[in-house]
Amino acid sequence: MYYIFRATTRQLLQRFRAVGAISVTFLALFAAPAFAQPAATLAAEQSLTLYSPVAGIDMPSTPVGPDDVLAKLRRGFELTYEDNNRTAAELKWFAKHPDYLNRVFTRAQRYLPYILSELERRDMPLELALLPIVESAYDPFAYSHGRAAGLWQMIPGTAKRFGIKQNWWYDGRRDVVDSTRAALDYLEYLEELNDGNWLNAIASYNSGEGNVLRAARNNRKAGKSIDFWYLKLPKETSMYVPKLLALVEIVADPAKYNLTLPVVPNEQQFVVTDIDTQLDLALAAELAGVDVDTIYQYNPGYNRWSTDPAGPHRLVMPIDVAEQFTVALNEVPAGDRVRWKRHKIKNGEAISTIARNYNTTVSALREANNLRGNTIRAGHYLLIPVATKPLSAYSKSADARLAKTQNRKRAGNKVEHVVRSGESFWTISRKYNVTHRQVAAWNGMAPGDTLSVGKKLVVWTNAATEAPRTSPTDALGNTTRKLRYTVRNGDSLYVIARKFRVGIDQIARWNGIDKNKILRPGQKLTMYVDVTAQSS
Repeated sequence: MYYIFRATTRQLLQRFRAVGAISVTFLALFAAPAFAQPAATLAAEQSLTLYSPVAGIDMPSTPVGPDDVLAKLRRGFELTYEDNNRTAAELKWFAKHPDYLNRVFTRAQRYLPYILSELERRDMPLELALLPIVESAYDPFAYSHGRAAGLWQMIPGTAKRFGIKQNWWYDGRRDVVDSTRAALDYLEYLEELNDGNWLNAIASYNSGEGNVLRAARNNRKAGKSIDFWYLKLPKETSMYVPKLLALVEIVADPAKYNLTLPVVPNEQQFVVTDIDTQLDLALAAELAGVDVDTIYQYNPGYNRWSTDPAGPHRLVMPIDVAEQFTVALNEVPAGDRVRWKRHKIKNGEAISTIARNYNTTVSALREANNLRGNTIRAGHYLLIPVATKPLSAYSKSADARLAKTQNRKRAGNKVEHVVRSGESFWTISRKYNVTHRQVAAWNGMAPGDTLSVGKKLVVWTNAATEAPRTSPTDALGNTTRKLRYTVRNGDSLYVIARKFRVGIDQIARWNGIDKNKILRPGQKLTMYVDVTAQSS
């Protein structure tokens, strides 16, 4: 549930921030009859709106001040730095790519007001609101060769260290609330670790705290400055901070560089709502009066057809539908928020097989059926959570994409092919005299995706015209990312394949190399990685 409390002075905001989230929630509840208004009305006014926290999350106030977030940003810049060749080089690049900046700032509209208000609440430099541009271009599905994911590009280890949940159901690195909290916690830690030097802290975020501390220690021993500009750091890091500062310069005065940046409305775009239980995402969309795509766009952390049965029990909702969603959800009993099916256990069935067949997890089955272990008996029944809507309703789920693509009518004769041990897209394509890219595209996959034994594929043979060739990143919607991986000492194709959950044959095919050939440290490899498979 969420509650709205309206005030009219900045002094009141300061008091609320001082007493903390519990007081805000109490006052919202106590004063609601006098002050409550529809969310849309409050968003339209330039008044102060506070949202109660969910599960310890402090929601920010609706931004107060300039109508444009970027105008608010430029008034709050505080980092000091020197102009130099590195910053100038990044400025030159951005100035030559206005389309890129327009895309990025347009994409940022959904998240930037929230991140800015969190920085204000913590009294951190507002320049950090531009850091997700450097990290991910404000793409919550961004993924790097270092297994970093989300707006803030956190690696699994750092995410775990700062309390981000990652599993089959949910990857908090892509969740705007969880990832922002963790990223800002980490940046605050790095600032303290670097004795208040924010540029060194930002460099540490990219390079790792040990690298920057070691470089500073070496400079100190040599009697040199320990400021960022004088540290010997990896090339990527040496350009990382200048890239951020170049963005600061552009936001501060875009006209100076013949640029016009999009207006980012200074309005809160979403509300975090407490849902208490597991919730089917298609049902959530129906209750809110939006499409499923919108639910996934605001909740990119959810990997499957529903929220994680074990939590977090919350959804991020567009502000204009949050009230409608909350009212409608209250009318749905907890037991009806996912559909349940009774499954009679057959001889020889394993709980893992049943979980896989119903697109759920063993842990979810154990919890739903009060099982202590994985032992089940033939003839007994299991309660299984299943989707409330047909597969086609989950537009961004892997199963929905596959069904839609495989059922699309194409030229030629449709053949069903069951994958056998040792087969790849390449071997299958040769069998049917088509291309491996066609086979992948016909089945809603990327050419580099792993084929499991028993998987059913469709192949169109004797086609009069070739089917459109889908790139790896297009074939899987928004969840596949192309990356470049630098081979390290001790790496092999087997090690790299396991790290990114792809096949050895795939890596060899993507890079035109012999899979039996030894890799060289420093060698560059092209990879296509599904970000939803990299949660842990």
